[in-house]
Amino acid sequence: MGLIVQFLPFVAIFVLFYFLLIRPQQKRAKEHAALIAAVKRGDTIVLSSGLIGKVTRVEDAEVNVEIAPSVNVRVVKGMIAEVRNRTAIAANDTKAISKS
Repeated sequence: MGLIVQFLPFVAIFVLFYFLLIRPQQKRAKEHAALIAAVKRGDTIVLSSGLIGKVTRVEDAEVNVEIAPSVNVRVVKGMIAEVRNRTAIAANDTKAISKS
């Protein structure tokens, strides 16, 4: 009985860490994987470096992103931080900039 009482605080700390740290991180990782899998041509994305561009081609592990008119870069899918909707203004959207 004394041995169980000694290990009870360690078990409680582990359970606390699981619900406060491990589980939310796993949920965010699953959401990010689903976000990357759903990227399609025409989406406006934000890269982890802060660049904003429009997806021009999607491959298995990489995407081509237009970051300025006629400037395409290949990016590893894992570096995509956010996918914005199609109506958001991209860095290479000269039509929206000229109207304002």
